[in-house]
Amino acid sequence: MNHDAIWQNLHLCPAGDINETLTEAAIVVRDGKVAWLGQQAALPAEYRKLPRHDMAGRWVTPGFIDCHTHLVYAGQRADEFALRLAGASYEEVARAGGGILSSVRATRAASEDELFRQSASRLEDLLAEGVSAVEIKSGYGLDLASEAKMLRVVRRLGQHYGITVRTTFLGAHALPPEYANKPDDYIGHLCQTMLPALAGEGLVDAVDVFCEKIGFNLAQTERVFATAQGLGLPVKLHAEQLSNLGGTALAARYKALSADHLEFLDEAGVAAMAASETVAVLLPGAYYFIRETQLPPLALLRQYEVPIAIATDSNPGTSPATSLLLMLNMACTLFRLTVREALLGVTQHAAKALALQDSHGLLAVGRSADFTVWSVASLSELAYWLGRNPAYQVVRQGRIQTRQKDTA
Repeated sequence: MNHDAIWQNLHLCPAGDINETLTEAAIVVRDGKVAWLGQQAALPAEYRKLPRHDMAGRWVTPGFIDCHTHLVYAGQRADEFALRLAGASYEEVARAGGGILSSVRATRAASEDELFRQSASRLEDLLAEGVSAVEIKSGYGLDLASEAKMLRVVRRLGQHYGITVRTTFLGAHALPPEYANKPDDYIGHLCQTMLPALAGEGLVDAVDVFCEKIGFNLAQTERVFATAQGLGLPVKLHAEQLSNLGGTALAARYKALSADHLEFLDEAGVAAMAASETVAVLLPGAYYFIRETQLPPLALLRQYEVPIAIATDSNPGTSPATSLLLMLNMACTLFRLTVREALLGVTQHAAKALALQDSHGLLAVGRSADFTVWSVASLSELAYWLGRNPAYQVVRQGRIQTRQKDTA
């Protein structure tokens, strides 16, 4: 049953914007949705007999959104990490059987149930930090059967945990071994067979490509985008992470929901994003893990008022992260985002990156009652602590999911 109740005696940040807050506030939840919110003293009489939860002055924000993850895969690549620390190059690791293709082998070999079990453990870490919506990409199958298996697991995760999950088809993640040195042939197979079949099964919410020198070029990326457009699917892009190929400008021409990574993005790309209202998704975990030194063009993104989102990029090779709170800190320390920008990056702007802005990312009457109660004295603490989860209570669709020991 839905939990109709009042959460009272709280400080409220309803839109994820630290400049727009209410003190001594309350939230009324009915049928899993926000029925009313505002100053507690103005609580309408019709709700006053509902059960009450006293939050003792704690802060409340909308549920967080992790808008770029690769959570579904089998195995791990910690040994490769050790090899790189010992001086091995990426190419040497790949020749030894490592890299993305090692995750492909493990994912192809795993049963659907085993893949679900391994991926659920990672998702639970995010849920404990107040994540209420998440995007999960495929891309470690690279054949029709394995990609379908991954996407079915993504759907199962959303159903099992009762959260909003968006699936993204990333078949153009790397070349599978059976198409070695034949990237155009693989893209043809992807466009003619894989993507239409998966979309026909209702497994795809959006389509992504890794557009990079070690991934796929602009012409190949555009073939995938054109196929997605023909199927009525929105696109996203891994762009300008390692070099500037102009992928972001291409994504903007296709009205992409987001372009992600963006360390090597130039002003022309930023201007194109602004014109197409494409969200810039920054991924500090990958920046940190691969020891990148080229910073994303924050000044230009601000100048052109491009919305900035933050995500974990949780994946086995370059960002084995399962903490969005840690990404808030990294975004502030590594990229010099303000706390306000970081929190908007995991609420409103992250929702826009998944086309969920009409339902997620802020608390308002009629929207799903997805919020987190934090045992903090200041919202700045959400981007301050390292290795500490101050979530006191996680509420999804009006139901209390977790309650931690209060550490305030």
